[in-house]
Amino acid sequence: MASSVLSLASATPSASLSPHEINKGKLNLGNTSLCFNKEKTNPFFKTKSCGRISMVVTSNVSRFEGITMAPPDPILGVSEAFKADNHDLKLNLGVGAYRTEELQPYVLNVVKKYLPIEGLAAFNNVTAELLFGADNPVIKQQQVATVQGLSGTGSLRLAAALIERYFPGAKVLISSPTWGNHKNIFNDARVPWSEYRYYDPKTVGLDFEGMIADIKAAPEGSFILLHGCAHNPTGIDPTPEQWGIIANVIQEKNHIPFFDIAYQGFASGSLDADAASVRMFVAHGMEVIAAQSYSKNLGLYAERIGALNVVCSSPDAAARVKSQLKRIARPMYSNPPVHGARLVANIVGDSALFKEWNEEMEMMAGRIKNVRHKLFDSLSSKDKSGKDWSFVLKQIGMFSFTGLSKAQCDNMTNKWHVYMTKDGRISLAGLSLAKCEYLADAIIDSYHNVS
Repeated sequence: MASSVLSLASATPSASLSPHEINKGKLNLGNTSLCFNKEKTNPFFKTKSCGRISMVVTSNVSRFEGITMAPPDPILGVSEAFKADNHDLKLNLGVGAYRTEELQPYVLNVVKKYLPIEGLAAFNNVTAELLFGADNPVIKQQQVATVQGLSGTGSLRLAAALIERYFPGAKVLISSPTWGNHKNIFNDARVPWSEYRYYDPKTVGLDFEGMIADIKAAPEGSFILLHGCAHNPTGIDPTPEQWGIIANVIQEKNHIPFFDIAYQGFASGSLDADAASVRMFVAHGMEVIAAQSYSKNLGLYAERIGALNVVCSSPDAAARVKSQLKRIARPMYSNPPVHGARLVANIVGDSALFKEWNEEMEMMAGRIKNVRHKLFDSLSSKDKSGKDWSFVLKQIGMFSFTGLSKAQCDNMTNKWHVYMTKDGRISLAGLSLAKCEYLADAIIDSYHNVS
């Protein structure tokens, strides 16, 4: 997947390239000296001329090659070692947890036992399969490091901590605009970020040319934060063809795609359709970071259930990444909650419940689509100015970006009692068919009569 790491394993029987030697920037092979020019913020190293020779060698090495296996947790690691011991007389005296006379955990009726740091195994399995597809080679070959997170926000924060620790100085590019908490997350993790163009106010659509130009201009090895479906706040998604171009540019620049998936199944009504962008990038052979949330598509807002997935180029890299994600989570929140994880695992694992869930997501997405069409019809029939309101239909998901200014949004609230965010975003989930004409009147008045 990575194409600019020097590999000299076949140069001589005794040659091996250790991280220590790479970091020193010089490797000696007999009488030959090779030098590398390594950028601090990028895990990829480019060769340069040194002495009498100059070489460029490519190798399919993981972008996460610099991440080492984390040592076991001093306390919980004892239990992991105990489980691996097959001796009949073994005793686990490391963990301060009550045991029965049979040395079994005693689960009180009023409480639940802790999950492992990485979360419920059954949940981690199904959430990765939902996102990437159960038959995806990266699933079958164990190339995905998955840990249960505290919904989408907590999963994003885990990823930010991983970036800060193992890609120091690397920049994250986020769309302009984006979900308000993205900036807070990266600021809190001390990860530098900048914006790429996304919303075009002239068309109330996607500024695709600006987006591509900014991704191309970003420092090589940047993390590009993408909304997998139903972009928040605009509701504007790239077309499949545009997604393909975005994937090619990110791959050419050695960037790492970083997906925020908050609406899988809730945008179009199809789990597979809403995961198409992520699966496309994985099919391109890229390593991918993807955060998931079940707040919207299962309504589990209060359960704080989500996941962080890191697709790596090898099972070994995935194991090392997972070990470090656990190490990051331990002092941050220690263990994730169990209830939401069990709900997801049970629903996905039961064919009847899974079918019912898909039907309900299709119903919810369908109602929002009907409201969207009704609002467009109301705006088009009531507004005699000739303004094109078709952007309402081109957007997807629960949000619509109206293009209204802050002053116009204030008029929506003060005069029409319509409460919305000041960036012009409205949630169609809070709108009924019966209220579409009233909302259209408010939008038309605010757009034409307030500057």
